[in-house]
Amino acid sequence: MSIAAIESVLQQMRTTAVRAGFQPAAATTDAAPAGGFAGELRRSLDEISGAQTRAYGQAEAFEMGKPGVALNDVMVDLQKANVAFQTGLQVRNRLVAAYQEVMSLPA
Repeated sequence: MSIAAIESVLQQMRTTAVRAGFQPAAATTDAAPAGGFAGELRRSLDEISGAQTRAYGQAEAFEMGKPGVALNDVMVDLQKANVAFQTGLQVRNRLVAAYQEVMSLPA
């Protein structure tokens, strides 16, 4: 199976999930405490996921030709989702670096 075929199937699955209102992040929010660092991290990850889901949904609506969806709005939302993802990635990188630095401290 080619990569393009796999990506096509994944896109169809995402589309179906969005249309059905499936929210995978909502099922796992009970595992994190409501406050503190873990709760804030979970909330941030949920916001990033939500921004990506909304942006991809709006892009698909534009591709389908639905009225009221402008290309400039789609592009702005996709860029916002990208910036949110890149910010989350940098936070993760800094957390990993801090963890490695703490673990390398002499006992």
